[in-house]
Amino acid sequence: MMKKSYIIENLHCSGCASKIQFELEKIKEITGVNVDFYRKKISYELLDEEKDSEIFNKINEIMDKVEPGTRMKRKVKVALKKKVKEEKQYECGSCCGENEKKLESEGIEERVEDESGEGVKEKREKLVIGVSVVFFIVGLLLGDGIIKKILLLLAYFLAGYDILWSAIKNISKGKVLDENFLMGIATVGALLLKDFGEAAGVMIFFKVGEYFQERAVDNSRKSIESLMDIKPEFANLKVGGEIKKVSPEKVKIGDEIVIKVGERVPLDCEVIRGRSSLDMSAITGESVPVGVEKGDIVISGAINLSEGIELKVLKDYSQSTVSRIIELVENAGSKKANAEKFITKFARYYTPVVVGLALVIAIVFPLIFAGGFKLWLSRALIFLVISCPCALVLSIPLTFFSSIGKASKLGILIKGGNYLERLNKIDKVVFDKTGTLTHGKFEVKEVKLFDRFSEQEILEYAKAGEIYSNHPIGKAIVESCSKEIDLNEIKNYVEKAGYGVKTNYKGKEILIGNEKFLVENKIQFEKSDEDKTQIYVAVDFKLVGKIIVEDIVKETSRKTIEKLRDLGISSYLLTGDNEKIGKKVGKDLGLDEDKIFTQLLPEDKVNRLEEIKKESQKGVIFVGDGINDAPVLAMADIGISMGKVGSDIAIESSDIVLMNDEPYKIIEALELGKRNNKIVMENIIFALGVKVIVMILGVLGIANLWLAIFADVGVALIAVLNASKILKK
Repeated sequence: MMKKSYIIENLHCSGCASKIQFELEKIKEITGVNVDFYRKKISYELLDEEKDSEIFNKINEIMDKVEPGTRMKRKVKVALKKKVKEEKQYECGSCCGENEKKLESEGIEERVEDESGEGVKEKREKLVIGVSVVFFIVGLLLGDGIIKKILLLLAYFLAGYDILWSAIKNISKGKVLDENFLMGIATVGALLLKDFGEAAGVMIFFKVGEYFQERAVDNSRKSIESLMDIKPEFANLKVGGEIKKVSPEKVKIGDEIVIKVGERVPLDCEVIRGRSSLDMSAITGESVPVGVEKGDIVISGAINLSEGIELKVLKDYSQSTVSRIIELVENAGSKKANAEKFITKFARYYTPVVVGLALVIAIVFPLIFAGGFKLWLSRALIFLVISCPCALVLSIPLTFFSSIGKASKLGILIKGGNYLERLNKIDKVVFDKTGTLTHGKFEVKEVKLFDRFSEQEILEYAKAGEIYSNHPIGKAIVESCSKEIDLNEIKNYVEKAGYGVKTNYKGKEILIGNEKFLVENKIQFEKSDEDKTQIYVAVDFKLVGKIIVEDIVKETSRKTIEKLRDLGISSYLLTGDNEKIGKKVGKDLGLDEDKIFTQLLPEDKVNRLEEIKKESQKGVIFVGDGINDAPVLAMADIGISMGKVGSDIAIESSDIVLMNDEPYKIIEALELGKRNNKIVMENIIFALGVKVIVMILGVLGIANLWLAIFADVGVALIAVLNASKILKK
């Protein structure tokens, strides 16, 4: 299976985009089709790679049939290579500060095959509209006569020649219910009724409305693209004694790179020299700079603010944070909300029904009611003009598109419109504890001895047991011991999730874990009343000591739970900690005692979440960060993972990712979901309401073609502006 993505040229109608997708979904050789009108992109998965060219041509044929001139365009790779002048010495804090050599800029840039000339087209449209408006106004000012008719006809054909030509081409392809055809029929009908002024004015009004509608959509698209403008252009790669500017894709894991002041971090790295402060707002949504120094992890997309630093690359570009964020946001459009699916389906039936009503009014009504054929034909034309559902087809997907873009700016990655929509149907939020409500950065506070072993020996055995563990507690224990461990002396390593680790070190059987692990292995111990996390250490099945570790609750955790309660949403805590620790943390956060569940293994969390889901009237969110949380993240109605401390599998299993790991971002996501839903409903009610009212007024003879045009392009423009306002708050 091969993932394909292309730029679409000459796609000017959102309704056509949905029709193209509908037709492409019938092709058996491809799956996962997504036609993105706003980004002018198409993506799909090709099931048989050998049919690539055949399917490419077939899709282009379908596109051209739905909207003539529309086609996919391949990208071509252009090699870039240039010399840059010698620069001054850079400052790296504690690093060497050597002079930079001449920088060689290399890279691969993807460009579309040829330019579509959008700027030239826009200027031409402005000129055509301007000249047609002049002819129209002069024509109206003249008295009745042949010159007036000529000027009005010139204004009409100048403004509408491309619409009429598109209608003629569409008729030849059997497409008779598109906007161009309906507009052409309506205005030609007005000409036949000798309403030259109305025909010309309506065509110009339509053209002006479409122009502003396209500009509004284009501005919204650019605003969203600017929110996601986080892709690094280059990396300063250290090669021997030189520094080369290269494409981030060329940098490998383990390479060293230099980040100067004002530059963007291109890949996920570790600081190896220097210290600085970074602007992480484009990734996490937080404006406060973050200080970093040697040993700290830096994610790609951050901007260096104060001093030059040197970094060691931890992930290649495809796996780095920036690349994954861009991929997640771009793919979000393929997971459509029910509202988007409804509007797409509604649009397929709405236009034929309204056109059918127009035919009934034009042909049947003159036979039943007074007024004659000419009167009822003019009223039928009103139905034709407002029969295009552009306002809905444009504004509803744009609302979701804008909301997902806005969320990304806030450091909330929503993987699809369906998840954004689902946020409005939540009545319970279930939290993991470690790394979710707490920082997950444990510290060893105390080591208690039960035998002849010293504290350093206890820590050495514990480090040998936890050295392969990815759990935060295991990492804290490893960091607390300075003694080097010979990995060759570790044998038969076995980790049991939710219990602990068993291994052989220096010929001794080592066991590190919780009370349940001791019981399972029949190791005697005295139960403790401490409300702190305790990790027991046994050597040759005899308890020799225990390590006390502590975690810190995140500053916004209590505030988050209080706000959820204000919203009428119940909060739960599921943790593998013992009862005393779990209950203490839960109560400190303001959780009800009957909603705190402790000593849970991964499978216990799944079972408990199933019970909570059965009690839910709407939907359940699960918030977690670890590998063990992946099953419950996938099972919840919405899974939310922590993007910084979260494991890769937790992030992949979740539907929403919080890039700064702050629980309060859940509240921001819920509020954004509500605002998104409010605007969607506003646009649906407004667009359909105005169209129905104008239809009724048209039948009664109160509305004219001018009002019908407003009900079409005017309403669409207002709906688009209403949808795009979500970007401004």
